[in-house]
Amino acid sequence: MAEEKKVAAKTIKSAAKKEAAPKAEKKVEKKAAGKGAQAAKVISRVEVDYKERIVPILMKEFGYSSVMQCPKLEKIVINMGVGEAAANAKEMDDAVADLTLIAGQKPLVTKSKKAIANFKLRENQPIGCKVTLRGIRMLDFFDKLVSICLPRVRDFHGIPDNSFDGRGNYALGVKEQLIFPEIDYDKISHIRGMDIIIVTSAKTDKEAYTLLKEMGMPFKK
Repeated sequence: MAEEKKVAAKTIKSAAKKEAAPKAEKKVEKKAAGKGAQAAKVISRVEVDYKERIVPILMKEFGYSSVMQCPKLEKIVINMGVGEAAANAKEMDDAVADLTLIAGQKPLVTKSKKAIANFKLRENQPIGCKVTLRGIRMLDFFDKLVSICLPRVRDFHGIPDNSFDGRGNYALGVKEQLIFPEIDYDKISHIRGMDIIIVTSAKTDKEAYTLLKEMGMPFKK
């Protein structure tokens, strides 16, 4: 009986090892795939320039004792008003499609908080759309904005340097979505403007101004 029990125990142990082997292989494969994904992580040229060139400039100008004190971009919020959606719901679909192309991310539809009779506005009525960009999408959008889009504005002589909010954030108004290369003039229903809010970790407007200027923001001279 004792020998039979030993044989049975060995058989069970051997079977358990065989079952555990494929699971262990899957864990190794999953770990390797994760490392491969990290190795293939896309890095924006804006991020490289910030770390290699801009950070030393900020540390020297403002006397920071640590790299972590340097201000940086936190997020970019793009807001597009669609007042004509009150009369035609399709206008909202077109605006969402345009903003999706521009930002590379599907926006949220914003709704009115209260009814205003003079504007024929009902409560909870769709009136616009907005999108919040962070990480690589934020950096790529910023790069596109300062390198391609703003220079395409007619009679462009730079953007004003007095649109900071006192807490290191900058607001920029764009009159038409046609400055973005993703938008096809023949496929749009209306010319729409938008507000672009650039949120930074800077504590003062001066720090934010220096950060954005060094990152290529074309302020008026």
